[in-house]
Amino acid sequence: METTKPWVKPALEFGPLIVFFAVFMLYRDDTVVMWGRDYGGFILATLAFIPALFLATAVQWRLTGKLSPMQVATLVLVTVFGGLSIWLNDPRFFKLKPTIIYVLFAAILGASLALRRNWLGAVLGEALPMDAHGWRKLTARMAVFFLVLALANEVIWRTMSDSTWVWFKTFGLPVLLFAFLLGNARLYRDHALPEAAAKDDDAPL
Repeated sequence: METTKPWVKPALEFGPLIVFFAVFMLYRDDTVVMWGRDYGGFILATLAFIPALFLATAVQWRLTGKLSPMQVATLVLVTVFGGLSIWLNDPRFFKLKPTIIYVLFAAILGASLALRRNWLGAVLGEALPMDAHGWRKLTARMAVFFLVLALANEVIWRTMSDSTWVWFKTFGLPVLLFAFLLGNARLYRDHALPEAAAKDDDAPL
């Protein structure tokens, strides 16, 4: 991504979400007949989101030559649960997808702590060189954070309207993630290492 314009990466990351939000807002009060079935705005938005995510992922892979495990897992789960929502004409499957993703991420981070492996550093180490203790702290905090996000998603989709969940998904979750990363600024500073002295990303914690 170093040779691309600065706006390309955020556009690829948030573009599919904006597509989902725009289609939902456009059709949230309408019903569209396709393949002999009536589909509401939520399902139409899901139908637009899946190919948009595939396109953004393909472009990112073309530009960087690699995808992170989180990107691959997200793409697979979006396809499976989004596909189920479209096939069964039931938004609940797609709403459940973030919960599963966040629980999966929390479990992976928890396993890295149990096995004393720096898997989070393998993803973020180049951009954020820290010592082993710093990575261990951030891994534990992020595991708890993902569990909180999973719980929040469950509460919102089960107790609130489709519109509320879409706003939460599109804007609430990115804001919460940004706040979490910003809130750990002191941790990054206290445990920072010069890039040249950073340890191997897969070294034991």
